[in-house]
Amino acid sequence: MLTEIKLPQWGMGMQEGTLVTWLHAAGDVVDEDDALAEVETSKATQEVIAPVSGRLVELKVEEGDTVPVGHVLAIIEEDD
Repeated sequence: MLTEIKLPQWGMGMQEGTLVTWLHAAGDVVDEDDALAEVETSKATQEVIAPVSGRLVELKVEEGDTVPVGHVLAIIEEDD
């Protein structure tokens, strides 16, 4: 099963975030609760956390890109 990793809304006023760095590459196996990326908002830098374990099959945002809350950042193919 494929799971979309979306930019979360960490605060009421947050509308967008800038992907600072990926902490894993496409093809990497990640565990649930692993930090996947660092995102800078107007107030802080936060980590995007994997909600499931599996293989990171696609990175949909490049480092330096600014995207709105809810935008798909990556896709994880879950372990069976």
